[in-house]
Parts: sequence; structure tokens; C-alpha cells
Amino acid sequence: MSDKNSKEKITDPEEQPAEKKLEATLRPKNLKEYVGQSKIKQNLDIFMQAAKKRGEPIEHVLFYGAPGLGKTTLSHIIAREMDKNIRVTSGPALQHSGDLAAILTNLEDGDILFIDEIHRLNRQIEEVLYPAMEEYALDLIVGKGPSAKTLRIELPHFTLIGATTKVSSLSSPLRDRFGATFHLNFYEPEEIQQIIDRSAKILNIALETEAAEELAKRARRTPRIANRLLKRVRDFCQVHNINTMNFQATIDALELLAVDEHGLDDIDRKILEIIIDKFKGGPVGLNTMAAASGEEMSTIEDVYEPFLIQSGFLHRTAKGRMATERAYELLGVKNPNKQNPLI
Repeated sequence: MSDKNSKEKITDPEEQPAEKKLEATLRPKNLKEYVGQSKIKQNLDIFMQAAKKRGEPIEHVLFYGAPGLGKTTLSHIIAREMDKNIRVTSGPALQHSGDLAAILTNLEDGDILFIDEIHRLNRQIEEVLYPAMEEYALDLIVGKGPSAKTLRIELPHFTLIGATTKVSSLSSPLRDRFGATFHLNFYEPEEIQQIIDRSAKILNIALETEAAEELAKRARRTPRIANRLLKRVRDFCQVHNINTMNFQATIDALELLAVDEHGLDDIDRKILEIIIDKFKGGPVGLNTMAAASGEEMSTIEDVYEPFLIQSGFLHRTAKGRMATERAYELLGVKNPNKQNPLI
């Protein structure tokens, strides 16, 4: 996120720099430990077992879905289950074809190359990736002008795993070169509670069941946010000399963090209030919402909208965003458009 406030947002599903060590500690090591996404796990298990029996690397894999749902974690699990090394980079980090060439030529047979935010690769890098993914070869242009020549370098049989929050932003030629594509969904509250219980054990946090249930309700159905809230409530308990994270301490800490029973914070509610109060419930365009709220368009689209839509507070139409009946109920406002079946 380019917006400073969004980086400090407690319910931002994007990874924050200070969380890298914590996430590595809490990350499941294998499919058995991984909670949720059951269909994806079943397919991956078959996918990997078949590749092992053939003695081949698995096909290229694309994961897409909202931030914080486990795309990176699954990529590391694949590498561990296949007993291969994983090299991690991101779309924005690959600025020149030479950057990609340096990584590819240092891989070994069966190694995993994980590219996060793969939708942000520039087209020049994509052109280099095509033969690498299909033919395991790297075509480089040596020299300039009429004397320029194409040099082909053979590559090891590696597996590319791409992760994106915007699968529609991937070009068709790149998207079509992945052998398997998986969509990660938001988690059910019961699954989030299992993740919270597991994380609490790893971090040696004494946690009551009622407290875990309340955290799960407010974690926006996202594991990363669940672990972040768990850590913040732990801090609250330590400061107030509370040895066991109980229900009341959890409620008090989350109220202090301004995270309500639906997982919404002040800015989520502000967006809904703007749509209802200033634009009569919508439809309203994304750029207008950004101007009225003081948030960047990308922040609204990537951070706030997905959960508001999934939770039934926001409806996206061809004409713009509209508040749903549930949003009116949340804010305690009568909906003048209730007769409209779309909302």
C-alpha cells in the first residue's frame, strides 16, 4: 500500500514489515497443519503425489484471492512437501529482464520460484517468462542494432508459483501458461478460531474459548488479521497484568482498537456513512468515494471493499457502489430505497 494510514490499519490484510518474523513463526509447515481451504488442499495433495510418482516437478501454479488468506503459506508448503528449495520475489522487484535471468539461472531441477503480486510484472519481464515456463529456456538479446543476436540458455525444470490479488490484471498469455489455478476464499469463523487456537499455543498465550470465539468474529475471516488481533490483545493483557486472555479483556482491547463485532473499524463505517448520507445509498463511483473519504482509490478497492462486499454491507454494480440493507441496519438509518430488489 502506498497510503501510510492503510499500513497502520489494524484490519489491513496486507503484511506489515514488522510482522514478517511473526508470520514465519506461525506459518503451517505442511498441508495437515494448514487450516481451511479444504478443496484446494485436496487438489494440491493429489497434484503433488502424482508429480512425485512420475518423478517430475509439479506444473506451474497460480494462487489468487484477497491478501492475508494464505497464498504465500501454501507456496512454502508446496516447496516443503516436494522437498525442494523455494526462491521468493515479487512483481515490483523484477525491474529488468536481467533480474529474472539471474534468478532463473541459479535454480535447480524441481525448485520453486514464487512471484508475489505477479500481476505487477512489466510486459518485458512477461515476454522473458513465456519461454522459461513453456520450454525451460531463456532467450536473451546480446548486442544492439543490426548486430544483435538472440542467445538461448537452457534452464532447469523449475515450478513457477504466482500469487495475485487481481487475477483479472494478468495478461491472458501469462494466465494461460499456469497448469493449475486456485482461488482462495475467505475463511469461516470456525476455521479462524482454529487458527487462533493454534497460534496461541505457539506463542504460549493462555486463551479462553470465549475470547477465541470473539477474536474469530472480528478477524474479517482473514488469518493474518486474526493473528494480528491476537497479538494486540495479548499486549493489552500483559500491560493490565491479566494472565489469561479472557472474554472481557478481549472485548475491552478490541473496543480500544475500534474493531466492532462485525470486524469493521472506523474507516469501514465512514465509507458506508458517506455512501448513505452523501449519496443516498449509491450508486457512487470509486473515484468519488476516494475524494469524499480522503482514502486512495487503490486502498478502498484492495483493503476495504472485498470484506464489505463479502459481509453483505456493500453491493458493486456497473454504475458504482451501493450500500445494502445490512449497511443501513448497521448505521441505524432507514433505507429509502428498500423496495429496490438489488439492495
